[in-house]
Amino acid sequence: MEEFIAMKTLTNILLTLIALSFILPSCKEERKSYVSVTSNPDSIQTMVTRDVVSLISDSGMTRYRILSKLWLVYDEAEVPTWKFPVGLKLEQFDDSFRIAATVKCDSATYFKNQKLWRLDGHVDIRNIKKEVIETEQIFWDQVNHKVYSDSFVHIERADRILEGYGFTSNEKLTEYVIRRPSGIIPVPERKDTTAQN
Repeated sequence: MEEFIAMKTLTNILLTLIALSFILPSCKEERKSYVSVTSNPDSIQTMVTRDVVSLISDSGMTRYRILSKLWLVYDEAEVPTWKFPVGLKLEQFDDSFRIAATVKCDSATYFKNQKLWRLDGHVDIRNIKKEVIETEQIFWDQVNHKVYSDSFVHIERADRILEGYGFTSNEKLTEYVIRRPSGIIPVPERKDTTAQN
């Protein structure tokens, strides 16, 4: 009988402890603290990539190579952008995987929704005709397949140098118009100076 009373007392104590474990926390005043976090999605990168080398293919052939030291992606921004703040180099390959054209700039921004590239700083372009195009800012509109600039542009062709303000071209930079020309400088024909036997 004493064992039964001891068992019953032990059971009562356990039930009391279990009940108290539910009651006591609910009587305690909850203290919550909140931390205010303000974040601006326009200034927080969703991706940071260093030493970028990216190959782009078209119809199963590698056509382009993009090189940059730093690529910042702002996909959550009001205007989603990719930024290349320390420069960008784009190389276009021919069918034999030789470099046919290059584009270099001090910084670049790609506006993702508009499919629009903006190249800034010293922009140096060598097209497939081996012409040199230099300007301080140029845009590449991938939707309308055109390249344009409102800045001063300097173009070196085999037969002349063209300069002016405002520039519109096809995507390959082979057919272009300078809107306000400021100079056309003929380049004298170069004689072959190789040694003749």
